[in-house]
Amino acid sequence: MVEWSVDAVRACASVRAIVVAAPAGHVHDFGGHDVGVVAGGETRAQSVANALAAVGTELVAIHDAARPLLTPELFEGVVTTLAADPDADAAIAAIPVTDTIKRTLAASSRFRGSKPTGRVENEPRTVGETLSRDELWAAQTPQVFRTAALRTALDVGGEARPSVTDEAMLVEAAGGTVLIHPATPENLKVTTPLDLRLAELLLAERGSIPQ
Repeated sequence: MVEWSVDAVRACASVRAIVVAAPAGHVHDFGGHDVGVVAGGETRAQSVANALAAVGTELVAIHDAARPLLTPELFEGVVTTLAADPDADAAIAAIPVTDTIKRTLAASSRFRGSKPTGRVENEPRTVGETLSRDELWAAQTPQVFRTAALRTALDVGGEARPSVTDEAMLVEAAGGTVLIHPATPENLKVTTPLDLRLAELLLAERGSIPQ
C-alpha cells in the first residue's frame, strides 16, 4: 500500500520530495532514489513530526498509506484549494456523510437486569442524539498544510498529540482555518481484509496492479 500511495504522489507535478515515516525496524524497506525515509514514532503525531523535520517547502502534504487509491487529481486538487486561499492554514480531502449518525450516551454495564460483563463495547448503547448530516463530513487524506502552521500546531498540541487522528485537528485547535476539498468514496481507507480486497479490485481496474 505504501508503494501504491507513493506511485500516485510521484505523478503529481507539485511534489518536490517524498518522505515516508516507516515503522520501527522497517526504515530500510522503503528507500529509493527519490524517496526519503525516517523512523516513525510511537504515535501518529510523532511520526508526522519526525517526517516534518525533513521538509523545507512552504506547503506540505500528509497522506496515509492506508488510502492506496489516491489519485494525482485528488492530490493536486487539495493543493490548489489551499494555495488559492492565502488566509487558510490547511485543506483536507473529505466526503459528505451519507449515513445517519447517532451520538450515544455513556455506556452502561447495567441494562434490563442483566449482569455486568466488563465488555462495554459489546453491550447495547442508548441513543442520546441524532446529528444532522448537513454539516458533517468524513475526513480523508491527503491533507495539505502551510508548513509553518503545521509545525506550530504540533508544538501547541502538547498533551493532545497522542490522541489525534489527523493533523487537521491540531491546526483547528490552534485556531487555524481548515478548508475542505470534496473527494470521493473511492479514496477508501483499508482497515479490514474486505477493504483490502476492494482496493485491489479497484486498482486492478485502473491497471495499477497485475490482475
